[in-house]
Amino acid sequence: MKKVLIVALLGFVAAVSLRADIIPSFAGTSPGTGTNTVWNYTINITTDEQVSIGDFFTIYDFGPFITGSNMQPTGWTFSSSLTTAPPANTNPPDNPTLENLTWIYTGSTTIPSGTNVGTFSVTQATSLFQEVPSTKTGFFAAQATRSTGPNTGTKINNVGQVPVPVPIPEPTTLSLLALAGVGSALRAIRRRKNS
Repeated sequence: MKKVLIVALLGFVAAVSLRADIIPSFAGTSPGTGTNTVWNYTINITTDEQVSIGDFFTIYDFGPFITGSNMQPTGWTFSSSLTTAPPANTNPPDNPTLENLTWIYTGSTTIPSGTNVGTFSVTQATSLFQEVPSTKTGFFAAQATRSTGPNTGTKINNVGQVPVPVPIPEPTTLSLLALAGVGSALRAIRRRKNS
């Protein structure tokens, strides 16, 4: 029985140690121009993995952001879309009304595990009424390349969770809500005068 447990434990450790992923992490927000907010992410390239040309990660359902505000390390290309095909064998939730953020590696040299790649960011239009940006749990999916062992060069796909902004009502929606509140207050004043 003891031998079986040891063999099972060694198999589990080997399976875990062979797992390799790109894992985006939320690096916080910072002030942008005016009242806007910059959302920052970094990536961790785990053991036994490298990033090769064409590897990528997508942050799903980020929501609206300022077009052209994206920043990324050299060798990465940014795109966004309302729906994004996930890497093979992953199934992250994808709301077709919220923008997804994708960064694809287009550099000429591979990036080994343990490399500090840099910051990936976009800017969200925020107003004076949003003092502290709110976050919710979002999802990411990624594809990287195995760098060691008998399967060197094969693709590795993963999915996980990462913080994203809580959707903000558009300014026109906020204006309509404010006008509705003013209209409601005026009706209440008229009712008091007529009573």
